[in-house]
Amino acid sequence: MMNRLDSRPWMTAPATVAVIAALQAAGGPGVARFVGGCVRDALLGRDAPDIDIDVATPLTPDAVVRALEAAGLRAVPTGIEHGTVTAVAFGRPVEITTLRRDVETDGRHAVVAFTEDWAQDAARRDFRLNALYADPDGTLHDPTGCGVDDALAGRVVFVGDPAARIREDYLRVLRFFRFFAHYGRGPADPAAAAACGALRAGLSGLSAERVAKELLKLLAAPDPRPAVRLMETTGVLAALLPEAGSVDRFEGLVALGAPGADPALRLAALLPADAPAEAGAALARRLRLPNALRDRLAALAAPGPALSPAMSPADLRRALWRLGAAAGSDRARLAWAAVGDPASADWRRLAEAAQAWTPPVFPVTGADVLAAGATPGPAVGRVLQTLEADWLAQDFRPDRAALLARLADLAGKPG
Repeated sequence: MMNRLDSRPWMTAPATVAVIAALQAAGGPGVARFVGGCVRDALLGRDAPDIDIDVATPLTPDAVVRALEAAGLRAVPTGIEHGTVTAVAFGRPVEITTLRRDVETDGRHAVVAFTEDWAQDAARRDFRLNALYADPDGTLHDPTGCGVDDALAGRVVFVGDPAARIREDYLRVLRFFRFFAHYGRGPADPAAAAACGALRAGLSGLSAERVAKELLKLLAAPDPRPAVRLMETTGVLAALLPEAGSVDRFEGLVALGAPGADPALRLAALLPADAPAEAGAALARRLRLPNALRDRLAALAAPGPALSPAMSPADLRRALWRLGAAAGSDRARLAWAAVGDPASADWRRLAEAAQAWTPPVFPVTGADVLAAGATPGPAVGRVLQTLEADWLAQDFRPDRAALLARLADLAGKPG
């Protein structure tokens, strides 16, 4: 078993060194270990210089704050009731959490007690590959005895009894599928999958924001298809997204590679292609998605012209104008995904053309119509619609001068 991490840039960064030194000054050389994701990703060679750095310590939160302040570092009590203090050094945050054990859980929140026992802290974590610790010199600590092997083999296995871990926090159902999407290789752990399916009803008690954040992270995996298929077969997908249809279009989108590597679009692809126009907006409201994402999903479900490689370039430009450039690009990729032919050169050309197209600005305004003598009111809109139809029919070629001349005719004035 591997027992040491190679030195990584984030381990020797000034912020990291300063925080570790502050804690060691207060508690001695063994008082601080890196923990969780930063250790796991370093082990797998996935870490980046800007990786989130998490540190575990037996020091109490109050002692952590005092140690940081004594070293001239900023201490932010970001989760003090759960033992978490964020140190800010050289402009970079480092999250420090006191070793904990659960006292009481209700499936959403936990009451914790602080401990000096590293094994107790590991026992309350979700998966064995996340229950890894490393000393500042890279020495690995694997309290479950399986975390290193799991990470290297691509196994996502709960710490201890899967059902017990899930009942502590039902979000762990989604976290299991998220970590399986990002780190899993081969078949999923049967006990974990079975427990997630059996306890999926607990998802309904979670906040929409927590669910949405975890779901979008899952969908951002390079290839989330096996995880989503497993969600479907365990009943988790239906519990989470009752409006979801077949996953075929979703899988087709992922198969496109880079053109389909967009978690928001992947979420839209889970909706049926013939879903009612309100479906996307309703999903966004239920998950309390940001307004920009809500509007994007609504635009994808709104009525509009269908896109096809059989369209002429001019017809495609007119369709994109009516849909809007962003929605048109999204719809092109979803339409291609629904065909199930990721190698299609025709669909690729259409998708690339839709993504690259910049809509021209219609060069006439309502003020121009009024200046031409039109009566204020509905007549202004009708004149603009007529001009726009002429402009579109001529593939956006009439310039402002030509349109103003046409406007003079429509207004009954000499050109």
